[in-house]
Amino acid sequence: MSSNTVRRIAALAAAAALPAGLLMAGVGAGVANAADPACAQSSHDTKQDFWTVGITHTYDKSVSAPEVAAGTNVTYKIVVGTTSIGNPYVNSITDYPPAGFGTPVSAKVTAYHFAQGQTTEDVTPQTSGDGGWSMNSTGWFVNSGNPVTAEITYKVPDNIAAGTKVTSGGIGVGGTVGVGTGKPGLTSCFNVRAKNPGEAVLGSADGAGLGSSQGQMSSTGSISDVLGDTITRVINNGS
Repeated sequence: MSSNTVRRIAALAAAAALPAGLLMAGVGAGVANAADPACAQSSHDTKQDFWTVGITHTYDKSVSAPEVAAGTNVTYKIVVGTTSIGNPYVNSITDYPPAGFGTPVSAKVTAYHFAQGQTTEDVTPQTSGDGGWSMNSTGWFVNSGNPVTAEITYKVPDNIAAGTKVTSGGIGVGGTVGVGTGKPGLTSCFNVRAKNPGEAVLGSADGAGLGSSQGQMSSTGSISDVLGDTITRVINNGS
């Protein structure tokens, strides 16, 4: 029996030893905490100036969870809208992640399309050259009932210690006159927590070639789903 097979079996055995209740729990399920006033999960701002001529544009940024373990994925959501008349077109949304974060894992944009309504499409972020990641279009339509929403996912670096408060940078928006702006203070924050037993097992499995080689482990995933994939890999690749 090869050493790779031994490692795979060991990782599966460790996972199988977990209590049944934990296997059915979300990988990132943590102890519910009250909102941390020193680490705001979301922020909001508006813009009404000479260029908007009485029109109010809105900008929001939030993070997917108040507590996230190092080595798992975290998603930032940016929403650009308007609360009054005017139909701006947004052609770029730039996210500024926390220092030390790498290339995004994935990104998607939800926007209104004529005769289709709100639709979601995957996009490929491009480096903005100033530490941000930009999602671009020829123009996403926005009105008072249809904001444009960008969601961008990163892997939390493995070396961030539990207990650390991680605050993102702000956002940048490009588009027709009025809606374009830079919002460096539009940040969001999460607390880094210790890995739960399921995540620790998945980390061991990853080291044995059983986990996610692309860092796709999510704080909202299910151990049972990951184990199913793991067993399938062992059957297909074990030798």
